[in-house]
Amino acid sequence: MPGVNKNKEVGNANYLWISYFYSYLNEKGRAGFVMASSSTDSQGKDKDIRQKLVETGHVDTMISVGNNFFYTKSLPCSLWFFDKGKSENIKDKVLFIDARNYYTVVDRTLNEWSEWQMKNLNAIVWLYRGETEKYIALLDEYRAVLGNASFEDILHQLKDELKDLQKHAKIEVEAAAKNEKKRVQAYYDEAISAKNEEITVAKEAVWLYEKFGDGVYTDILGMCKVADISEIEEKGWSLTPGAYVGVAPIDDDGVDFEERMAEIHRELLSLQAESNNLMDTISKNMKEMGL
Repeated sequence: MPGVNKNKEVGNANYLWISYFYSYLNEKGRAGFVMASSSTDSQGKDKDIRQKLVETGHVDTMISVGNNFFYTKSLPCSLWFFDKGKSENIKDKVLFIDARNYYTVVDRTLNEWSEWQMKNLNAIVWLYRGETEKYIALLDEYRAVLGNASFEDILHQLKDELKDLQKHAKIEVEAAAKNEKKRVQAYYDEAISAKNEEITVAKEAVWLYEKFGDGVYTDILGMCKVADISEIEEKGWSLTPGAYVGVAPIDDDGVDFEERMAEIHRELLSLQAESNNLMDTISKNMKEMGL
């Protein structure tokens, strides 16, 4: 049982829920549920329960989810997956996925996984379980949508096509008669939107194929890691993905920091001067109006 306070009340029900899900599994049962992020490495009696769960070999996959995935809560969470029917080669292993930086922005307060991002996350689990045929089927699905060239080449081609569309849109909208401008603009807006959707799919195909190629699971720094029970014990029975996957290296964008900061400073000074001139003009106009 989780710890209780001086009034003999359970202060936090996370591990009651976790144990509840586990207790209902039959000999090949699976369960998946959402939990507060804090539950993956909480201490005290929670840690003891978590140790016993890990030692069963039935903890299958742990996924960290970023902020703003709920309409009413902005906090991050974790996804837990149990599986009593795990194959022998992964019986004493757990797949950790840190997906906190992998999502699609819906608006300022809401993020989500797109359809293709969901498929990509599934693909990682398939490869971990040895279900390579499902991964291959997903690659075929990408090719059915995008074509049979390399995903990288397709992405470059689509980006070039988008640039051409945007260029032609500007020229034709400007050249269109006044009563035709809205129709021409709407036509190109729709075409550009469709092209952007294709680019989004191509980016997800590239993301997946760059990491796992034709279907070989590998640990990806900052993204996924398969750990055995001994490694989890070394981490104090934590089930926090970030403790295992590490941090992905930051790509060097080639920008000189000091030079860029100097440019930003010059831009700010220029904007400030424009602001001062504008305020002087407004003030002068108001005086002329007797205000």
